[in-house]
Amino acid sequence: MQQLTPAGQQIIDDIARRYGYSTDAVLSMLQAVVRGNGSMAQFNHPEFSGAGQWMRGGMTMVSDMFNSDLQASVNTLCSELSQLLAAQPDLLRSRGSQSQSQGGRQYEGPHAGSHEEWWRMDLGWPNSTGAQDGIRYAYFAHARRLAIEVNGRVTVYDTLDHRIGGFSQQQSQGGSLGFSSQHGPVDVARLPVVAIDGVTQTASPKQAAPAPQQANTEPAGGADIFAMIDKLAELRSRNILTEAEFAAKKAELLARL
Repeated sequence: MQQLTPAGQQIIDDIARRYGYSTDAVLSMLQAVVRGNGSMAQFNHPEFSGAGQWMRGGMTMVSDMFNSDLQASVNTLCSELSQLLAAQPDLLRSRGSQSQSQGGRQYEGPHAGSHEEWWRMDLGWPNSTGAQDGIRYAYFAHARRLAIEVNGRVTVYDTLDHRIGGFSQQQSQGGSLGFSSQHGPVDVARLPVVAIDGVTQTASPKQAAPAPQQANTEPAGGADIFAMIDKLAELRSRNILTEAEFAAKKAELLARL
């Protein structure tokens, strides 16, 4: 078990006062930063508007998407906690367990207790997760996997040599997901499909794609349709498609579901 040292407790109390959060909220964020090895945090606390995530040197996401003040505050808080852990590794004292406690309040380390594995595969702990408008994702850098759930259907992709480090969720036009790597924007529709709803796929749907002339006569699967919508959204963001063209094509694709 680990717990804050007396000096560590005083530091956390001081941080809570400076940021205007409760000690419990800062402790929960410290837990999240510890789980992320100081470089990221996946948190869920009412004072931070519920679930969200932070990545050092990257993006910060909060559920209240348009609250820029909260986003900036969370980013600064996580950065300070990360620096604090790096500068004072003895801030937490080991008690021989994966869980951590403070003041009779126990909080768990990254592997203590269950984690909802909605991706339905043994992929370990995700490096990053997010959710919006019925779509959620989980990225597993060590396993080179990206899981995306759309309307309850989970598709797991092979990320190949992509080192995914950027995620964006667009509030308008269906809340499509965007990803980026060292190669630039990631076209999810081109990634090999590893599994659908926990069932391993022997071949990527792209390898058995129908000829172009059949595309409008044969119904596409739900995952393919949403992947196509994501691709169209990217084209729209690059001003290749107009808003009207995007909306018309999106309506056409959704009608196939």
